[in-house]
Amino acid sequence: MTNGPDDGVQRTIGVAISIPDPYGEELRAHRASFGDPLASSIPTHVTLLPPTELDRPEASVVTEHLSSVAAKATPFEIHLRGTSTFRPVSPVVFVPLVQGIGGCEVLEQAVRSGPLARDLQFYYHPHVTIAHHLADDALDRAARELADFECRFVVDGFHLYEHGADGVWRPQGWFPFPGSSG
Repeated sequence: MTNGPDDGVQRTIGVAISIPDPYGEELRAHRASFGDPLASSIPTHVTLLPPTELDRPEASVVTEHLSSVAAKATPFEIHLRGTSTFRPVSPVVFVPLVQGIGGCEVLEQAVRSGPLARDLQFYYHPHVTIAHHLADDALDRAARELADFECRFVVDGFHLYEHGADGVWRPQGWFPFPGSSG
């Protein structure tokens, strides 16, 4: 990045639970196979804070806030299974959570408070996107091919991401929960 941390330029951030490998990479490969151009630029994740524009000088305040949120959190399990969609409202196919929704909701509310307080366009619904803004046949294929997908993992922290000028989301910080091994 060419801009310094205090140059007053806006940046776009997001906060998310990263899906660990091998599951994250498997879902990312599927997303690419469906023709989703975002597969290579967005890590596989469950969103806690959607893309949010901030002034760069707010970086330390955001880091302190996220550290505080993580310090109060406890690990929980996420169980992903099958597929679902937001169609016709939004052209998205996703893998839903069948366990861990409450843990995600608690984290999302804590993250989206204080310096990161903002309104949402849609009600918060934790999920893992596997196809977005594609033709109906590609969305149908994604729903079909991952209908039997299933995995479980323990959430013991979350990432802060920044959206680069090249369109790639890159981790900017890891916020582990107390007692986590990560």
